[in-house]
Amino acid sequence: MLLPYWWMLSTSLKHPPELFQIGINFLPSDPTLDNYTKILNGFPIIRWIYNSFIICTLVLATNMTLTVAAGYSFARLRFWGRDSLFFIYLGAMMVPLQVRFIPTFLIVLDLGWMNTYQGIASLLLIDFFGIFLIRQFMLNLPVELEDAARIDGCGWFQILWRVIIPNCRPALATLGILIFNAAWNDFMWPLIVINDMDIMTAQVGLAVIRGSAASISGGLMAATTITALPVLIIYITLQKSFKPTLMMTGTKS
Repeated sequence: MLLPYWWMLSTSLKHPPELFQIGINFLPSDPTLDNYTKILNGFPIIRWIYNSFIICTLVLATNMTLTVAAGYSFARLRFWGRDSLFFIYLGAMMVPLQVRFIPTFLIVLDLGWMNTYQGIASLLLIDFFGIFLIRQFMLNLPVELEDAARIDGCGWFQILWRVIIPNCRPALATLGILIFNAAWNDFMWPLIVINDMDIMTAQVGLAVIRGSAASISGGLMAATTITALPVLIIYITLQKSFKPTLMMTGTKS
């Protein structure tokens, strides 16, 4: 699994003549940072990464809010048509994103959101799989925790904020990684709604670099390495939340 990443990093540190040598060379004979210098000076890659961060922040904010609320409603609240509505959500999971491109594009165009952050983020504002993931995780939480909080006078919102969410940190961390990764690596939809260089995301920017002369050298690999670092940092940061939480000991006698 790590081999492609090592090849990417190694190639980004090679001089152009070394890239075309016969055979497999996993280590650059004379490491250089010229590829990174050329990419950073020739393309607004920092701006593209900033744009991707803004979009990922919007997508994470909406998904974490709406997905947790919907998952909690389907897992704990009782209302008419709850199970039928949940099956509709499950059905929506089977609809490919590409099917939603045309209607979403028409909506974005009517709203005047072309070449805007909200236009790029509009397709990923809520994730149906995230609702399913959070609901299934909440169903496994001990009901006794909520009963104890309700005896202490907590309402539905207080139970969600003070009891449910703290015990859902592993699921929320998993959901956050999946959503951030999907938003960061999204290419097709941003390509459709973007035609301005300043608003391009990192993945669309990589396509621009690939079509330029910089891709002949290790410049493309240098740009790819730079854009892959945020995802790696986010994963390393959030993986600590996968450990068992109070859920495992909250009802222990």
